[in-house]
Amino acid sequence: MTKPCLAGVFPVVPTPFGKDGAPDTAALRRLVDFAIASGADGVVFPGMASEVETLSPQERAELVAVVGQHVAGRVPFVVGASDGDQAQAAARAREGAVQGARAAMIMAPRGAGTDAGGQIDYFTAVAAQCDLPIMLQNAPPPNGAGLAPEVIAAIVVAVPSVRFVKEETLPCGQHVSQILRACGPAVDAVFGGAGARYVVDELARGAAGTMPALELADVHVALYRAFRAGDVAQARRLYNLSLPLLMFQAVFRVRMTKAVLHRRGLLTHVDARAGGPVLDSHDQSELVALLNDADQVGMFAVHRPDLSS
Repeated sequence: MTKPCLAGVFPVVPTPFGKDGAPDTAALRRLVDFAIASGADGVVFPGMASEVETLSPQERAELVAVVGQHVAGRVPFVVGASDGDQAQAAARAREGAVQGARAAMIMAPRGAGTDAGGQIDYFTAVAAQCDLPIMLQNAPPPNGAGLAPEVIAAIVVAVPSVRFVKEETLPCGQHVSQILRACGPAVDAVFGGAGARYVVDELARGAAGTMPALELADVHVALYRAFRAGDVAQARRLYNLSLPLLMFQAVFRVRMTKAVLHRRGLLTHVDARAGGPVLDSHDQSELVALLNDADQVGMFAVHRPDLSS
């Protein structure tokens, strides 16, 4: 197993659906192109922001193939392989490996418990069935197990294939620090998640990057590059400007992501399969106002692409 180098902004690409409710592969390719045009250091698919829980196994495999083949090595591709069943998680990782994935992101499952023993058994079994390096995604309940930093460290030390961590439990920044300190050289990188709502603090504590949703990819790239260049003031400026949109996204999740991508000219259909709050007319107006505010201060680097191709 070669040692991959992953760092920077890795947006999670959503799954676009057409009028018929089926995945829209042409739109999916456009979203991948937007991520890369924004300067993203890699892409992730599928994840929670991709409505992965609503995809059938066949849809999931087909869409992973679309993403992997369209990325075509331009940036690293991390395949989302989460599944409570270890054999299924390994199978999803192998599907990604065939399509050029550099790592498999697998959420620590609630069913394996919150102690180190059950989680080590789970990840050991997954690692034995696939060759990709594993990124352990630590998400809070109800989606994930919400593991403590010391449990994460125990898994990383015990399972050499677990080389990366995506930390999303609160307080995210403190947990990034604790995981890095407890893991030492056993972990290659720790990423932040949680929609990039805590990204500056995470980077200041040593996070290698962030894995948010896609709609503000260009903003997150500019923020990350400013921080790495030592321009913390500019990074904080972009962070502060993006927070109203990120807080809106915390409520409406993928529906907000798709609405923004539509407003930015990247999606023609915004249908979602996932549950959760739906934007009403007042929410739509507020979102337009937030986007106009952001655009007026030059927050967006990438504007409307040509959707005809």
